[in-house]
Amino acid sequence: MEYTVQKLSKIAGVSTRTLRYYDEIGILKPARINSSKYRIYGQAEVDRLQQILLYRELGVDLSTIQQLLNSEDFDETVALKEHLSKLLAKQHQLGLLIKNVEKTIQSREGRIKMQDNEKFVGFKNKLIEENEAKYGKEIREKYGDETVEASNQKFMNLSKEQYEAFEKLGEEVLTTLEEAFATGDPAGELAQKAAQLHKEWLTYTWSSYSKEAHAGLAQMYVEDERFTAYYDKKQPGMAAFLRDAILIYTGQ
Repeated sequence: MEYTVQKLSKIAGVSTRTLRYYDEIGILKPARINSSKYRIYGQAEVDRLQQILLYRELGVDLSTIQQLLNSEDFDETVALKEHLSKLLAKQHQLGLLIKNVEKTIQSREGRIKMQDNEKFVGFKNKLIEENEAKYGKEIREKYGDETVEASNQKFMNLSKEQYEAFEKLGEEVLTTLEEAFATGDPAGELAQKAAQLHKEWLTYTWSSYSKEAHAGLAQMYVEDERFTAYYDKKQPGMAAFLRDAILIYTGQ
């Protein structure tokens, strides 16, 4: 079956303006232009639009989506299975938040007693799932499933006070790292303070600490572009600077 822009916009739930924009940037071209100058979309374009909208729902930007769809090894069935897995995780997260709100209401009405750490279960679980989606494969390959699961469980068991301290310490690590980076000396006092704070931050989730593991994680910050992008978002080179500071700190 074939569709004009108007018809496709109705069945897909997107605006005609969006479809025209997708055509302009080349992510979704019509199958053909008919004699009346209307864009005509076929089954292949419908399926491609579904993939685009699924990726958008998962927060992927259009530029990345275009690269994925245009890749020679793109497999639509594999992509759909990945979408399903991520959407189920999203559904699970929403379920946790719904239960959290329900329990909070019951607590406010005096029907149950809700512990402080229970109030943050949904949010902490979201952080774990986000980390799993971004870095899970690499971290599990490097440290093993048992270590990762123990780390996740320790994080879930953080009290309200511990969770707030963890968040505050994470901000302090970045602030100190930025100040240290300006000195250009990874062996300097500020850089070594950043490495020490980073160690303290890790111990909130790591079941046990070792200098070797700390150094290995620091190396991953440089080898994995996603970690690098996180630390380099303010100043290019900060990920490598933190790596060097931690290697000096751990003596590795």
